[in-house]
Order: sequence, then C-alpha cells, then structure tokens
Amino acid sequence: MDWDQFDLNPKVIAALKKADIKSIKEILNLSGADLQRLTKLSSADIQCLLKTVSHTLRRNSMVTALQLYQDKDHLTSQHQKLSLGCSVLDNLLKGGIPLVGITELAGESSAGKTQISLQLCLCVQYPYKYGGLESGAVYICTEDVFPSKRLQQLTDQQHKLRADVPAEIIQRIKFGNSIFVEHAADLDTFHNCITKRISLLLTRGMVRLVVIDSIAALFRCEFGVSDSVTKARYLQTFGAQLHSLSTRFRTPIICINQVTDAVSESEAAQCSCSIVGNRVSPALGITWANQLLMRLMVSRITQPEQSSGVTSHHTGSMRTLRVVFAPHLPPSSCYYTVKLEGVKGIK
Repeated sequence: MDWDQFDLNPKVIAALKKADIKSIKEILNLSGADLQRLTKLSSADIQCLLKTVSHTLRRNSMVTALQLYQDKDHLTSQHQKLSLGCSVLDNLLKGGIPLVGITELAGESSAGKTQISLQLCLCVQYPYKYGGLESGAVYICTEDVFPSKRLQQLTDQQHKLRADVPAEIIQRIKFGNSIFVEHAADLDTFHNCITKRISLLLTRGMVRLVVIDSIAALFRCEFGVSDSVTKARYLQTFGAQLHSLSTRFRTPIICINQVTDAVSESEAAQCSCSIVGNRVSPALGITWANQLLMRLMVSRITQPEQSSGVTSHHTGSMRTLRVVFAPHLPPSSCYYTVKLEGVKGIK
C-alpha cells in the first residue's frame, strides 16, 4: 500500500511505514490502543488515520435527510432525466428515463425496442439543456449484430427529429464517435464486460448510458427448467452489479427484454402485462422484475385497431408505449410511430 497517496500527515505516514503496516485491512483489524502502541502516535492522530481510511473504503458515503434537503444541487440532479428526443414520450415519462436504476423495455419482435434504444444513444450526447448528458453510450449486443446502418440513418436525420436543437449544435456533435459497441454471447463474457470494460468507460467519463440488447438472450440457452435457482442467483448478481454502476456513475441502464406467452390468467395479471389482447409477459420472471426501477412495454397495433384509431393520418405502423410500473409514474400509455428520422410520439 502506498500511504503517500492518502491525505495524511507526513508524521503518520512515516509511523505506518516504520511499524510495517502495509494495508488498510491491517489498520481496521487493530484496536485504537494497539495502533497507538505500534505507531507511537497520539490518540488524535489515530482517530484521523481511522477516519481517512474509512472514507477511502466508503465510496458512496451515507447522507442524512437534512443533508439531502440542504444540498440543492443534488436535489436537482435527482430529478434530472434523460430525454427520449420526443416531447410526447418525455411527457408520458415525466421528463424521460431516470438517471439511477434499471429501466426495462420489453415487447414483441418489431415493436420498436431497438429503435428507442438507438435514439437514446443519440439523445445522451446532447447538452443538458436539451435533455442529454453530454456523454456517450455503450450498446451491448447479446444476440444480433449492431444495427449500424440504422444508426447512421438516425444520425443523418437528427436535424428533422430534434427541431428544438439549433442546427449548429447538432452539426458539432460527432454522434458515431461516442457510441461504443460490445458483443457478449454468454454469461461469462457479459460479466467481464460490465465489471471491467464498461466500468472503465464510466470511470473515465466517456459514457453515461448503458444499453443491453437483450438481457433474455443471455439466459435462453444457458439454463434448463431444473436450473431455476441457479438462474435466479445469476439474475440477482447481474442486477446488483448493474445497480451499482448506475448508482455510482448516475448512469441510466436500459435493458431490452423479450416476451413470452402467459399460460394463465393469474400469470398475466401478476405481471400486469397483457399486450393488445394477447396474454404475454416479459421474460425472466419475477426475480428479474424485482431488479427493475421501471418497466416499459411496447407493442404494435394490429391493422383493424389502427384503421379505427385516432391517428390514421400518420404514416408507418402505429405502436404503443406503456408504463407497466415505476415508483414515480402511474400506469399510462401513448401512441408512437417509427419513421426514417426516428421514434415520434403521437398526441
């Protein structure tokens, strides 16, 4: 242990070296009296030493309710959200995606999950004034190749989607340079990715958004019916690791999830997850649901419903974005379409 890196009195550092104390663990395993005897330091110096090493271990120190109330800047950042790049969708979510916590985006194939995720990868790069976080994004692909052509389309059409942002700001942002793509086809690779590679990018401040597309693909082939306990442990472990990253770096985690048929009314009711008359529920069950801050579901509207709907004048297939659960939102929904320039909500 290099004691010179700590904010300690040189006299204390010299005493630690002379006593041959080489780690924080050694210090915390000794009583105050033992430390005084070994180092020949005063009681005040020992208390200062213990306080310093304790703060080093406690990365996210606890704060009281009074401190939170008095810290206006922190209170403001708690309410800050990541915009989806559309005022209609942002209004549905009361500002956008929360910065701390795991948000799940579930739905059937072709419902628009990847489209929304790609749009978030661009939105995060905008200035704070326009709902962004002035940073990049990590996109972890677990089954399909990264949709680079679609990303390029969205990048080229940003001036149409984000009419609220001055053209010179959009031109100044190099969108493609700040999106990092990772591929993880199995659980070991995924674990290494989030604990080492992603953590490094977050530490360096290069990204402020993590997208996983999709979380269910990692577990589809790894576990059988008899492995439910092991599977649940993995889900809890990954959920805890993702929560730790999100809390530490105030970074939204977006997990795309697939859906499965709900075999009974009780199963569908338990998850509150019927989609336009079809009884489907997000994959991975209640264990994964307990890891989430917010669950959103997307679905395509069938042709008869669309023709009788209120927005038949809109081009493109109609889709629905629904809030299933969130601590700060009531169950609600809105319509949207996917166009060349991106995802747009319909009033």
